[in-house]
Amino acid sequence: MTAGSSEYDCAFLTTVLPEDRVALERSRREQFSVDASVHEPSMPDAVAWPESTEEVSAVVTACAERAVPVTPWSGGSGLEGGGIPVAGGVVLNVKRMTGVDVEPTNLQATVGPGVVYDDLNETLATHGLRFPPGISSGDVATIGGMIATNASGFNAVKYGETRDHVRRLEVVLPDGEVVECGRGVVKTSSGYSLKDLFVGSEGTFGVVTGATIAVSGLPEYERAALVTFPSRTAACAAVADVIGAGLVPAAIEFMDSLTVELVNEYRDAVSLPEEPTLILEFHANNSGIEEDVAFARGICEDHDAASWDAPGAGEMDAVWSARRDALPAYRAHGEGLEVALLGDVVVPISNYPDIVAAVADASEDLDLLTPCVGHAGDGNLHYAPLVPADDEGARERAAELNDAVVEAAVELGGTATGEHGVGLGKRKFMRREHGAAVDLMRTVKDAIDPNGLMNPGKIVPDGNE
Repeated sequence: MTAGSSEYDCAFLTTVLPEDRVALERSRREQFSVDASVHEPSMPDAVAWPESTEEVSAVVTACAERAVPVTPWSGGSGLEGGGIPVAGGVVLNVKRMTGVDVEPTNLQATVGPGVVYDDLNETLATHGLRFPPGISSGDVATIGGMIATNASGFNAVKYGETRDHVRRLEVVLPDGEVVECGRGVVKTSSGYSLKDLFVGSEGTFGVVTGATIAVSGLPEYERAALVTFPSRTAACAAVADVIGAGLVPAAIEFMDSLTVELVNEYRDAVSLPEEPTLILEFHANNSGIEEDVAFARGICEDHDAASWDAPGAGEMDAVWSARRDALPAYRAHGEGLEVALLGDVVVPISNYPDIVAAVADASEDLDLLTPCVGHAGDGNLHYAPLVPADDEGARERAAELNDAVVEAAVELGGTATGEHGVGLGKRKFMRREHGAAVDLMRTVKDAIDPNGLMNPGKIVPDGNE
């Protein structure tokens, strides 16, 4: 079931942590051989559950002394294989590090890496606050994982990605040293911004053990609309014009007609019109929100919107729930069908119609069923080719589709990954996107982790790749 066999003797971990927080038996290790991605599993030699920065430092130090690789782990919800321990060694699970200290007057909170996103927002809500990037896997994804991949989601168009909220990080380096990067203030021009180096590094530079993050007040007014269009081109063009007009919605989500069809098939609670669809949401603390909504509606109507439905708060919760169910709906569709991969690209807003068309054209050319959704307001598109489980040829065509779409995104001035991270799946595109800057990335990686022990095999391609 999993690749490889035990290579490193990790019994030393029981001298660093209590035995009940170290797993050496195969049955428990196997649970951490794969994340939520479609990438091949790889067995770790041990799993460790530290509960403090001091314990993380002790584990990393002990591993460094023995040249044992370390793969940081939190929620396991990664979609590009970033948490798979491809070199074996120790999976360092920070899920037990769940402290939360809220500072309402400073609009910030200091949290442990194992805090689950939805749980954090439940705590913040008691202070009238929230951590707003908005991710679909918020019931399992942790703050540590969000920092590792610079995650974002529904609300990024207004509130930005994780990086935009990180003020300070506490990090255990590959030799076990503990450092702090950044300060708990709104701005600073003091020295290199090292915290930004660790955000998005996927555990390849060290282990984040604490973070001070900016949080936002809950908006006084919220308005939303479900808008359908006669074509995907019209829907995507409306997105570009809404953003180009200077409106800043909290979210603009795109669902193609196939996605809506599959979600309707999956759910009984909501039945949506099976047409290309946008979900728009606006937040504000004043009545000017009504003017923004009216302006957005006019733009959509200029693009021949077929319908504009403004459901109430309770009904909108059901619509958002349907959007979050897109991936489960893909996975549930058709006996014997599987999601071959989960695409994640970003292009400039004006090119959003082009990248959606690129997925549709590649799907037709390669005879694949490929539903699409996207955080359209920031140019992010996700696609999920569905293939028969036992059809290797279809999987190869899905990989070909992914290559074509990523190539199109980069050619359009975009990026190979907007929020899932590089992990294993996007390494091969790094040089195409970044050119000679990949060599500088390798220089930085080697300077911080000269022995290559922190989450090896991720992000930066080797010299011959």
